Amino acid sequence: MAKTRFVSYLRVSTVRQGTSGLGLEAQRAAVAGFLNGGDWTLVEEVLEVESGKRNDRPALATALKLCRKHRATLVIAKLDRLARNVAFISNLMESGVEFVAVDMPQANRFVVHILAAVAEQEAEAISTRTKAALAAAKARGTKLGGRRVSAERFREIGAAARQVRSQKASQVRAELVPIITAVRATGASSLRAIAAELNAREIPTPRRAGEWSAVQVQRVME
Repeated sequence: MAKTRFVSYLRVSTVRQGTSGLGLEAQRAAVAGFLNGGDWTLVEEVLEVESGKRNDRPALATALKLCRKHRATLVIAKLDRLARNVAFISNLMESGVEFVAVDMPQANRFVVHILAAVAEQEAEAISTRTKAALAAAKARGTKLGGRRVSAERFREIGAAARQVRSQKASQVRAELVPIITAVRATGASSLRAIAAELNAREIPTPRRAGEWSAVQVQRVME
């Protein structure tokens, strides 16, 4: 059970993933599931859109600064969200900031080094295979590269996608608030009690997957 201050660090590798939420919501849900039920404070959630191969990530630097300022622990959904680079992991561990990966919370520093080394090797192997496949396609005369859009059009697409997600979220919330209100009227006063009753009634969560948690109830009620 988590009992401390946390700074959540979420990373996606492309701008498209960042604007669409692809991969982001899964990370956020994993972190929320890890923290659920403990005596904890989430100082801030920090989002970065950057390749895992790069080490100069300003958002991560901000997250580490927040951790030092608030004496908080850096929490991530998966170890590979930090970096597929052994030297980077070593420098992070020497920074004095404690961190925990939700997918392996009990991993000690030795295990983290080993996993980082494996991830780094895997990344290099993927890169090699990708380059070989592209070279073979080019040799066959295949035109490489996808369709391009202007930066302005890309922003418009992103804004439209965010608006659709916002509308869907509002609709789901409008459906759930009356149900939660009715549950509270039965005497379930705490967030955890409300979540337990929603699960007992088999009410789907906003994402239609998994079970209700205190964090999810709070988000709907805010």
